[in-house]
Amino acid sequence: MVIEGREISKKRKIITEKVSYIILLLLTLIVIFFVFGIVIYLIVKGSSAINWEFLSQKPGKGMREGGIFPAIVGTLYLILGTFIFSLPVGVLAAIYINEYASKNKFTSIIRLSIINMSGVPSVVYGLFGLGFFVIMLKFGKSLLAGSLTLALLILPVIITSTEEALRTVPDSYREASLALGATTWQTVTKVVLPRALPGIITGSVIGIGRAAGETAPIIFTVAAFSQPGLPDSIFSQVMALPYHLYVLATQLTNTPENMQWGTALVLLIIVLIFAIPASIIRSRLRLMRRE
Repeated sequence: MVIEGREISKKRKIITEKVSYIILLLLTLIVIFFVFGIVIYLIVKGSSAINWEFLSQKPGKGMREGGIFPAIVGTLYLILGTFIFSLPVGVLAAIYINEYASKNKFTSIIRLSIINMSGVPSVVYGLFGLGFFVIMLKFGKSLLAGSLTLALLILPVIITSTEEALRTVPDSYREASLALGATTWQTVTKVVLPRALPGIITGSVIGIGRAAGETAPIIFTVAAFSQPGLPDSIFSQVMALPYHLYVLATQLTNTPENMQWGTALVLLIIVLIFAIPASIIRSRLRLMRRE
């Protein structure tokens, strides 16, 4: 009877495992289906607008004709500025919290605050950027103010993902390095960071992708409705694809629909241009680490 009970229990576990696997597989396929569906829909609706004129010229006739070149340049500048401000600060903050800070209630409160900051609506960051960077520090509506605001927006993502990546590195690596006479900083830079790099890259790509598509923060800090020329300094206003798309979709009448979808498609392509190479580098680093 005991043997039969064990066999029944074993069969139940096997059935439960198979059912769970099937459910997870179906959910994954559903997510992939919707993602590819959105991408294909954008390509179908927006590809007719994509041509050299659309990509290389300025908007004309009240943004109902012409291209989106100033918005593309402005978006790239914003992504670059956000990356410069957020990545070093986020990675160094995660290193301090995980490798140097004492494990106590204060550290736990900091971690919880960082996680909660990830859920703060982007419009709140935009209002903070307006009050602090634009008005208080007198940066005005500029690339500098917009980049700093977007950097604050994605800092929680970068810090959290970097810290989780650092935690995946076994403590035995740290102990072996310290035992050989290396300092804590040498251990972090030479041993821990190289093994955590794939996770850091993942978090950075997610953060940059979010920053590239945000509209609310840049409305308050940098975005211009129409900009005749390209930015010539960090204190210049810029056009940006998310805000330009918002204007085309809600503020103008009789705008060709394919221009709206074309703008959305270009924004998606820009995000993919940053994400795909980063994913390739991450995969190669993981393969090298396994070898």
